Amino acid sequence: MGAMLLAACGTNRSEGDAGGSSCDTSKGTLVIGMIAPMSGGLSAIGLGMRNSADLAVDEANEKCTVPGYQLAFQPEDDQSLPQIAAQAATKLASDPAVAAVVGTYNSSTAQAAAPILAQRSIVQISPGNTGPALTRGEQAATDPKRPFPTYFRVAANDLVQGPFGARYLVQEAGKKRIAVIDDGKTYGVGLVENFVTEAERLGARIVAREKVGEKDTDFSSTIAAIRSSRPDAVYYGGEYPAAGPLSKQLAEAGLDIPLMGGDGIADPQYIELGGRPGDFATNIGAPVESLPSARAFVDAYAAAGYPEPSSAYGPMTYDATNVIIQALAGVVEDGELDDAARAGLIDAVQRTDYSGASGKVAFDEFGDTTNKVLTVSTVEEDGFVPLDTGVFEPAS
Repeated sequence: MGAMLLAACGTNRSEGDAGGSSCDTSKGTLVIGMIAPMSGGLSAIGLGMRNSADLAVDEANEKCTVPGYQLAFQPEDDQSLPQIAAQAATKLASDPAVAAVVGTYNSSTAQAAAPILAQRSIVQISPGNTGPALTRGEQAATDPKRPFPTYFRVAANDLVQGPFGARYLVQEAGKKRIAVIDDGKTYGVGLVENFVTEAERLGARIVAREKVGEKDTDFSSTIAAIRSSRPDAVYYGGEYPAAGPLSKQLAEAGLDIPLMGGDGIADPQYIELGGRPGDFATNIGAPVESLPSARAFVDAYAAAGYPEPSSAYGPMTYDATNVIIQALAGVVEDGELDDAARAGLIDAVQRTDYSGASGKVAFDEFGDTTNKVLTVSTVEEDGFVPLDTGVFEPAS
């Protein structure tokens, strides 16, 4: 009941909206947890994730999807901090009613949460993590080994996203002298490393490499350091709270060159914070408006009346939650969620073959999505406009 009340308070919606009063709930309540940044600089993403998962849980309760059970949703705020994410994972893992966890958003927070959830055989599906090591270990590119059988993600990893961005910036935008900057976090560092490898393979020159802090607001020293190298573009590994002001300050310093980043900057907040027309971002999947499969989600989200937008990660969060729900329904159909059923839930998620709001959802042997569709967008006025959507194919 506490988890149900938390979900209701967190979304400004009444738990009674979920319906399900005519369902057989004689086996009790199962909890689907979430770990995401619902406060702080990345809250625009985390709140959209929270609402999208809440919507999936509400719909499942209305349809009596999980036989014998009422589902409750318990979102935990990690503030984008690994230590807080670990505390949230420990809290969820200590509750025997927790069936699975959606999240995290940041790769660094997933590194803290995933081993804790794995120890209790709790399935975790991330809509946003892109760090390759989470699914393939520290030697992800050369000797992949899956560290957590419980961990899955519906977002393409940085072994895909970084090179996809490099191909567009070098081959389509014609940028050959590129300065790279990262924020020192798992996501930013990995994204830049994979971008650089592909950009150099395509003949571009990395003329400067710099690091900033994710909470920095004054980038004058960084801009001064790259100015003499005469870059024609900047590639940034990090998220929009720093990327937006960085883009603005580049222009103010007389460097009229585009900034490109990954999915961490592909949010309206980036533009509000200073992102400029002509900047680029890669994003996971195809634009929602181009996917007929996303229409039902978009309409249902609007009808539910959430106060925040679903964000770029809404469709993938909705899909991640529904994958858990569908797998859970099969596992407990003739029994309860015991240790054997938890092992069965891992296997059921691994066998996922689901058509969702973000497209096809299935997982490879590492727990990575098999969907390698990505999109490059550019800033025009007050929004990101898609330029190119395609399936990433590794260089031969």
